[in-house]
Amino acid sequence: MKLSHSIAALAVCAPAAAAAQEATPPANEVVVTGRGLETPAEATVAVVEIDRERILSEASHRLETLLADAAGLQQFRRADSRSAHPTAQGLSLRGVGGNASSRALLILDGVPQADPFGGWVAFPAYATERLGRIRVTRGGGSGFWGSGALAGTVELESATPDQLSPLTGSIAYGSRDSVEANGSATLVRGSGFATVSGAYARGDGFVPTVAEDRGPADRAAPYEQASGAIRAGIALAPETEVQVNVSAFTDRRERGTAFTDNSSEGADASVRLVGRGRWGWSALGYVQTRAFASSFASIDATRTTATQSLDQYNVPATGIGARFEVAPPVGKGVSLRLGGDVRALEGRTQERYTFVAGSPTRRRETGGRTQTLGLFADGSAQLGDLTLSLGGRVDWWRIEDGHLDERALTGGAALTDTRFADRDGSEATGRAGIAWQASDAIALRAAAYRGWRLPTLNELYRPFRVGPDATAANPDLAPEQLTGAEGGVTLTPLPGMQLSGTFFWNRLEDAIANVTEGRGPGNFPGVGFVSAAGVYRVRRNLDAIESKGFELDASYRPGPVGARVSWSHTDPLVEASGSAAALDGLRPAQTPRDLVSATVDWRQGGWGAALTLRHAARQFEDDANEEALAPATTVDAFFAAPIRAGFSVELRGENLLNERVETGISGADVIERASPRTLWVGLRYRG
Repeated sequence: MKLSHSIAALAVCAPAAAAAQEATPPANEVVVTGRGLETPAEATVAVVEIDRERILSEASHRLETLLADAAGLQQFRRADSRSAHPTAQGLSLRGVGGNASSRALLILDGVPQADPFGGWVAFPAYATERLGRIRVTRGGGSGFWGSGALAGTVELESATPDQLSPLTGSIAYGSRDSVEANGSATLVRGSGFATVSGAYARGDGFVPTVAEDRGPADRAAPYEQASGAIRAGIALAPETEVQVNVSAFTDRRERGTAFTDNSSEGADASVRLVGRGRWGWSALGYVQTRAFASSFASIDATRTTATQSLDQYNVPATGIGARFEVAPPVGKGVSLRLGGDVRALEGRTQERYTFVAGSPTRRRETGGRTQTLGLFADGSAQLGDLTLSLGGRVDWWRIEDGHLDERALTGGAALTDTRFADRDGSEATGRAGIAWQASDAIALRAAAYRGWRLPTLNELYRPFRVGPDATAANPDLAPEQLTGAEGGVTLTPLPGMQLSGTFFWNRLEDAIANVTEGRGPGNFPGVGFVSAAGVYRVRRNLDAIESKGFELDASYRPGPVGARVSWSHTDPLVEASGSAAALDGLRPAQTPRDLVSATVDWRQGGWGAALTLRHAARQFEDDANEEALAPATTVDAFFAAPIRAGFSVELRGENLLNERVETGISGADVIERASPRTLWVGLRYRG
């Protein structure tokens, strides 16, 4: 049994690739895909797919920007991973709000990707060149993939051998002395394949503070990022393959003043066995290591001087997990998936704080461990024009070893030496749906779901500062639970055309938020002194966030020219009482009512072009809805032209109209922005 040697000649840029993918391999050949078992059909819920051609034509070459193609999927802040603080990069969907932690579950080749300590996403780890497909499932309760899918699931799949060329490389030069480089090599031999890839990016950066608010302390925010990955797959038997993934990344950024540098690095390894026989099955094991460091600054009122206020010098974290699933043969038109998963997370932060005359006087260490163990069942049945789906899972969770230790750097007894009580519990979640194919052109669907998320170690134990503002942790936070329902219609009036509309309602109970409880100057529990320019907040469980709205998605590709549009409209409101009663009836922070993405592209014979418009409506910077970030509309462009024998020239433009995209307000109404106009010229080779 062997894998056809001709696979090595397939390249995504060549017309022959499509034909090769459609061809059925001879019966005596073993095809190693590099993928897991096929994701169960999701005919009853809203799904958006982003294919490889679209991935490669995104102007920014950034995953977080590309994900905006599915409107409603957003980071906590609008800035991308070249200028945002890494802890502001949590993913969310459907207007349920967010903070540093993700309320949408992100997975890569079956492995959860949220940071083990903080729940944010290290976007520089994902070079888009390595991805073959992205699948966004809106709506919670995805028990199949694990806990954490409160508002939806984002599945990333690595590019398969038939999507990769034997040798690729690209280099581009852009505004503000920016450089990007990518390369990969793929070898297919016998019954296996191996891919090695690397990516590098750097730039001098822009000044994040808007022009009218700048002072002598403000400067450009440079970045430097790199990542690498090795993937291999080999057939152990005609219907069984083993897949090995090893990857690593490093990320260095500054936030635009002295003492605001930060760094992230990590490494992942996973092994997956996949059986594709009559009984399909998959077994996955993985380990993740992360290290993070960040310095924070306090800026005086005239923005003349920056002084260090916190040195978060080491945040090590580890995630270890495993997953097993089986797909038994249960009959024609019926699919069933049974399995279980386990994930253990451990992390801590080590910080120097309370700076006096430019030097720290105290040291803090805080952290803990969490574990989740879940069992799930997911099935669907096609009964003529009807499709029924039902899935559920039970999770057992535990939070333990929570601790907070604060000491003077000069020695002596501990200022704080607290051991928090261990806690445990269980959660039952699931999803049920129905779809009716009313005609060849009309499909109706409805679903109801329930999901949950465990608080992160960061939310439970770590107080933090952003400029003069300080937020206290809360070791007593309860898990979040979301209940929701949706109904929709999908129309296919013409070949190559699809129109989809979905109405949804979500209720997120015990939503974790940073609640304003005071203003400086003064000393406050859990954070110490807050200046007159600062706000004191505490992480709290709100009564609920209720969000309702609709999503419209349309795509049409009659030939070389295609278009896709996505629009999300949400109306989220906070329900709050007690110390958070002032927030009752307000909108969650950083949650716009409208998000729109529209792309028109052209692909033919190695040529390609794309024009993308994105719009984000006004959103509030703070939980009290006192400071608003202006709406923003950006235009991006991509153009590729072949020149000879596998080489092509690429021109890219981000934010072509140089729109001011406001991302945050700090201190005395100082506004920060996302990337201004950025132009690129590059050369690509696909062998």
